[in-house]
Amino acid sequence: MTHELRENRTAGAILLNMLIAAASLFVNGFGVYLTIQANIGASPWDVLNLGISKSLGILYGNASIAVSVTILIIDILLKEPIGIAMFIDAFVVGKAVDFFNLIQAVPPCRSYLTAVPVMLAGLVILGYTQFTYMSASLGCGPRDTLLVGLARRTGRIPIGAVSIALLSTATLIGWLLGGPVGIGTIICAFGAGPIMQLAFRTVRFDATAIRHQSLRGSAKVFFTRHGAPRD
Repeated sequence: MTHELRENRTAGAILLNMLIAAASLFVNGFGVYLTIQANIGASPWDVLNLGISKSLGILYGNASIAVSVTILIIDILLKEPIGIAMFIDAFVVGKAVDFFNLIQAVPPCRSYLTAVPVMLAGLVILGYTQFTYMSASLGCGPRDTLLVGLARRTGRIPIGAVSIALLSTATLIGWLLGGPVGIGTIICAFGAGPIMQLAFRTVRFDATAIRHQSLRGSAKVFFTRHGAPRD
């Protein structure tokens, strides 16, 4: 990316990065879809989404949006930084999964011989789309923001422990609602992070070097005639 595009200093740059984020998250939705179609247990957050979907009789995407919006509201109440891409994330991923379900892109796996490769393929897609999504510099996902916000407020408790508690809570609630828990849940819980780090390493991407533009910063660019610097 050029410096101007990466820094979101113009309305055009922001709009292009919104498109990049949306496209990335749509493909990310395909990765999520694959982990579900592996049919050996969903990721912790998807156990919750699928549990809500099953118990309320609604589409996966609608359940996902409800969870994402709820988390986004919590992020706002915690006064964590909010970016445009967080809203895109909340709506695009879940509906992308609904789309792939609608066209029956991949049938549910019937054996571990196919399930594990499909699960891992989904996690690899998630890793690389996280890179392209985060490169837009318009905010992290609602769940990642919640994790950071909670870790900040729990003092000396390591962020890893906070993450385990958060994922365990999502899994438990989802399981109680009928969400699918299995070996795939464990693979996702402990494999997603390392696979994402490996994906970042292959493209030489340092997520900590990204300065995400806040919603307020984006608004300044759009409503200031000559654009505005990030905040």
